Amino acid sequence: FPVYYDGHFIGRLIPDLIVNDLIILDLKVADAFSPAHISQMLGYLAITDLKLGILLNFKHASLTWKRIVREKS
Repeated sequence: FPVYYDGHFIGRLIPDLIVNDLIILDLKVADAFSPAHISQMLGYLAITDLKLGILLNFKHASLTWKRIVREKS
Protein backbone atom coordinates (compact mmCIF):
# COMPACT_ATOMS: atom_id res chain seq x y z
CA PHE A 1 0.00 0.00 0.00
CA PRO A 2 1.43 3.41 -0.89
CA VAL A 3 1.76 5.80 2.06
CA TYR A 4 1.40 9.56 1.68
CA TYR A 5 1.98 12.39 4.14
CA ASP A 6 0.86 15.90 3.33
CA GLY A 7 0.40 14.84 -0.29
CA HIS A 8 3.93 13.41 -0.62
CA PHE A 9 4.73 9.74 -1.15
CA ILE A 10 6.85 8.57 1.79
CA GLY A 11 6.92 4.78 1.41
CA ARG A 12 4.94 1.57 1.34
CA LEU A 13 3.05 -0.39 3.97
CA ILE A 14 3.34 -4.16 3.87
CA PRO A 15 1.02 -5.57 6.56
CA ASP A 16 1.84 -8.88 8.24
CA LEU A 17 -1.38 -10.47 7.02
CA ILE A 18 -4.69 -9.42 5.46
CA VAL A 19 -7.56 -11.90 5.66
CA ASN A 20 -10.28 -11.87 2.95
CA ASP A 21 -9.52 -8.22 2.17
CA LEU A 22 -11.31 -7.41 5.44
CA ILE A 23 -9.04 -7.85 8.45
CA ILE A 24 -5.42 -6.92 9.15
CA LEU A 25 -3.58 -9.24 11.49
CA ASP A 26 -0.52 -7.76 13.16
CA LEU A 27 1.68 -10.36 14.80
CA LYS A 28 3.66 -9.32 17.88
CA VAL A 29 6.05 -10.83 20.38
CA ALA A 30 5.91 -8.42 23.29
CA ASP A 31 5.35 -8.46 27.04
CA ALA A 32 2.07 -6.57 26.55
CA PHE A 33 0.35 -4.36 24.01
CA SER A 34 1.37 -0.73 24.27
CA PRO A 35 -0.31 2.47 23.10
CA ALA A 36 2.25 2.48 20.27
CA HIS A 37 0.95 -0.89 19.02
CA ILE A 38 -2.61 0.47 18.99
CA SER A 39 -1.55 3.66 17.20
CA GLN A 40 0.35 1.63 14.64
CA MET A 41 -2.74 -0.49 13.92
CA LEU A 42 -4.93 2.60 13.59
CA GLY A 43 -2.46 3.89 11.01
CA TYR A 44 -2.56 0.60 9.13
CA LEU A 45 -6.36 0.74 9.07
CA ALA A 46 -6.37 4.31 7.79
CA ILE A 47 -3.85 3.52 5.03
CA THR A 48 -5.63 0.35 3.85
CA ASP A 49 -9.17 1.73 4.31
CA LEU A 50 -10.08 -1.42 6.23
CA LYS A 51 -12.29 -1.48 9.31
CA LEU A 52 -10.97 -4.28 11.46
CA GLY A 53 -7.50 -5.07 12.74
CA ILE A 54 -6.36 -7.69 15.20
CA LEU A 55 -3.17 -7.64 17.24
CA LEU A 56 -1.85 -11.08 18.07
CA ASN A 57 0.78 -11.50 20.77
CA PHE A 58 2.77 -14.71 20.79
CA LYS A 59 5.06 -13.86 23.70
CA HIS A 60 3.24 -15.95 26.32
CA ALA A 61 1.52 -18.58 24.20
CA SER A 62 2.64 -21.31 21.86
CA LEU A 63 1.25 -21.46 18.38
CA THR A 64 0.35 -24.77 16.89
CA TRP A 65 -1.11 -25.16 13.44
CA LYS A 66 -2.06 -27.74 10.92
CA ARG A 67 -2.43 -27.26 7.22
CA ILE A 68 -5.30 -29.13 5.59
CA VAL A 69 -5.63 -29.16 1.81
CA ARG A 70 -8.81 -30.42 0.18
CA GLU A 71 -8.13 -32.26 -3.03
CA LYS A 72 -10.24 -31.39 -6.08
CA SER A 73 -12.95 -33.92 -6.82
